[in-house]
Amino acid sequence: MKHTRLTDALHRLFYEAWALYEQAFPLEERRPLPWQLEIMPHASYHFEVILQEEELIGILLWWGFDEVRYVEHFATAPALRGKGYGKVILQAFTDRDTRPVLLEVEPPESKVNRRRIRFYERNGFCLNHHFYQQPPYHQGQPPLTLRLMSYPTPITAGEAAAFARRHHPLIYRTAQ
Repeated sequence: MKHTRLTDALHRLFYEAWALYEQAFPLEERRPLPWQLEIMPHASYHFEVILQEEELIGILLWWGFDEVRYVEHFATAPALRGKGYGKVILQAFTDRDTRPVLLEVEPPESKVNRRRIRFYERNGFCLNHHFYQQPPYHQGQPPLTLRLMSYPTPITAGEAAAFARRHHPLIYRTAQ
């Protein structure tokens, strides 16, 4: 598998990747396209397409900070789900760097959410027990109450708050 970082919409696979992003995430969990295009060239942001023999098999959209990597969005192509690609992509990501990894998941209140959490747990992530507020991507929407998962060890509520204080202004365009 090959990871290719896109820094603008000119890459031939950008709109195919964007379609996967829109299909995989509900409106309240995704950034509007104009905003996405603004952040793509940012040094800390990585819009990666994962390819196998030039076919798009997934997307991994993440931020690299000095102390942590934050996976904002991760999805595999619908036809390939349940076939082990997600595990391979995630393991390659966690293995490529020693920095801890954070990602957000919906609370385990539905079968789908519990299955997603178990997937990450099987891949070495810890479900942290404190709740976390994701600022809205769209004006007028409320924040989302989510849970943070971390790799390779749990984090404290204080560490989650420090991450939000330090990085949300950039990630979510919140006031500092």
